[in-house]
Amino acid sequence: MASMLLTSLRSSPLTSVQTAQFAARSLSTSVHLQAQAKSKKTLAKPGVKNIVLVDGVRTPFLLSGTTYADLMPHDLARAALQGLLSRTALPKDAVDYIVYGTVIQEVKTSNVAREAALGAGFSDKTPAHTVTMACISSNQAMTTGVGLIAAGQCDAIVAGGVEFMSDVPIRHSRRMRKTMLSLNKAKTLGARLSLLGSIRLAHLAPELPAVAEFSTAETMGHSADRLAAAFGVTRLEQDEFALRSHMLAKKAQDSGLLSDIINFKVPGKDIVSKDNGIRPSTMEQMAKLKPAFIKPHGTVTAANSSFLTDGASAVLIMSEEKALAMGYKPKAYLRDFVYVSQDPKDQLLLGPTYSTPKVLERSGLTLNDIDVFEFHEAFAGQIMANLKAMDSDWFAQTYMGRKSKVGVPPMEKFNSWGGSLSLGHPFAATGCRLVTTVAHRLQKEGGQYGLVAACAAGGQGHAMVIEAYPQ
Repeated sequence: MASMLLTSLRSSPLTSVQTAQFAARSLSTSVHLQAQAKSKKTLAKPGVKNIVLVDGVRTPFLLSGTTYADLMPHDLARAALQGLLSRTALPKDAVDYIVYGTVIQEVKTSNVAREAALGAGFSDKTPAHTVTMACISSNQAMTTGVGLIAAGQCDAIVAGGVEFMSDVPIRHSRRMRKTMLSLNKAKTLGARLSLLGSIRLAHLAPELPAVAEFSTAETMGHSADRLAAAFGVTRLEQDEFALRSHMLAKKAQDSGLLSDIINFKVPGKDIVSKDNGIRPSTMEQMAKLKPAFIKPHGTVTAANSSFLTDGASAVLIMSEEKALAMGYKPKAYLRDFVYVSQDPKDQLLLGPTYSTPKVLERSGLTLNDIDVFEFHEAFAGQIMANLKAMDSDWFAQTYMGRKSKVGVPPMEKFNSWGGSLSLGHPFAATGCRLVTTVAHRLQKEGGQYGLVAACAAGGQGHAMVIEAYPQ
């Protein structure tokens, strides 16, 4: 596939010059767009419950190994849940169910949803379970909640996600684990000494976790580099997009637009109130970095990749009827959503390309109807590859079974408050950030429809349409 793509898509319309142009245009276009009357139809369906986003919060997203380093995942999840309770003044016993996502599980709190909920003070009568779906884990948590409400099982759901990369499980080698388990079962001193004598120095080598595909044994960064090469995405294009993300995030941060962030008092340390990974650089500085995965000729670097991040998020989802009965003014309707899967080797990160047209078709919308786009930025090369795939008739016809291309989102509507490259990417927490950001941008910019899209490990992806709540 890679050679076919490279040959067919090198002439893709998104050249590096145009990339620079859309970066400049996005930076010069004010995010404070004037609210304007919309004549678009609502996506409400007869006989189907309206499900709303009441509010969403998140802890500051921090580089792993920094201020959160001495915590545990449930500490961050608990903080997000308490922040949601505080912001919404939600009675703790009013929640019917809690669903939380996580990717790298802490073995002591494998059902982190339950542990965090209890720690946050929710009723012990409120069920909670944890889901995992790589980088779309909190998306899955939210849509699980949507399903429970749509089915009439619940009226109020709290969903969220947490990731803690400062302390990940590091295992002994399999041989060492087997020896240790056998030691527990040994009944005589001789048997124990025999087992201890069998230990060799090589058995002590630890197994370190890696952001790699089990099915292909390839790291996600390596796959992103190959994908960028297949679509002819240059190093310059990737660095320009990454710089755009950091500059827009910095502008949003300074303007007070990242209002989903809650203050978090870290025990023994100061109050944390903002993300610490937003670091606008220069093209010259970024160009000095060496390839991180495919050496020496790769194009993916530390500067144009999302960084390992600690953080948690939470949202309150309700049936519209319940929300209004409790006196809430919802922020948005959660409308149609889809999940997709494709080849985890050559199309690992193309989830947005496949999911976007499907969710638009389910909603009866076109790309032009969308006012706000929020795509997960795993790598700048992944974003640029998706944009080129979406703008290619050949790719649509050859791989997607479509007659024509999906189309490219206008960059002035795209991730205009920054993205995962700059804000950070706690794997299982990003989905809630995307949805909450869409709701806030729709309110700020006067739009009606927003679209969230994300890729995930395993060659999976997700997209959701969000409709602004009438103001």
